[in-house]
Amino acid sequence: MLPEIEQYFRLEKLPHMWCPGCGNGIILHCLVKAIDKLCLDQNRTTMVSGIGCAARASGYLDFDTLHTTHGRALAFATGVKFAKPELNVFVLTGDGDCTAIGGNHFIHAARRNINLTTIVFNNSIYGMTGGQYSPMTPSTSRATTSPYGNLERPFNLAQLAIAAGATFVARTTTYHTKQLTDLIIEGYKNNGFSLIEVVTHCPTSFGRQNKMGSPADMLKWQRDHGVSAIRYEKLSPEERADKFITGILHKAEAPEYTAEYQKLLEKLRGR
Repeated sequence: MLPEIEQYFRLEKLPHMWCPGCGNGIILHCLVKAIDKLCLDQNRTTMVSGIGCAARASGYLDFDTLHTTHGRALAFATGVKFAKPELNVFVLTGDGDCTAIGGNHFIHAARRNINLTTIVFNNSIYGMTGGQYSPMTPSTSRATTSPYGNLERPFNLAQLAIAAGATFVARTTTYHTKQLTDLIIEGYKNNGFSLIEVVTHCPTSFGRQNKMGSPADMLKWQRDHGVSAIRYEKLSPEERADKFITGILHKAEAPEYTAEYQKLLEKLRGR
């Protein structure tokens, strides 16, 4: 491990429990690189996670951390930020944890525009609990609960976040590591709710069931299917069918929830 990032890990918790070739370690590496570049105080930075493969990330990080109940990472993080708005709060959650049981919390965290940096590890499946399909599993993809292909349409999480009121929305992959680090930095700098969706790979469950090859093959798939908005616009409708846009997808300004609450308190004290 590089000396400049070693300080951010609970070394006694390593090696991690993720499967060989899993993309979660790549996301964790990019996260701590972003934190190091931002020069954030570890004692004023909190990591909150729910349940699932991605949620185990908080246990490996040497910050104040909360490993919470299934789907409630954003609810706990909202409480932390509401009580101590001066803290830097990151939420680490998976596609199932965030968009299924946690979907309502996701919508309202975005609607409130509370200053949280939310990183969604989107591996398109419930990797830890049996390989079931999630709300983010692509149509026709196989899972233990869709052995003949998933009939449901998946969420477009970026569009959902924008519609709900998030002020920073971005997407990238575990192949595009520099972009991922940069997007986490930009998301943190946004004064409001920030979503960074990371398309990652689960070779043990999703990859095996969908015959996607080795972890390296899955990374190559991300390289070939994740494209910039400029490149996407140049593609024909047929070429766009299996592509997705990466980079910053939305930026806006709106009142941040904890700041508005502090204004209300000051107004009431003045009375």
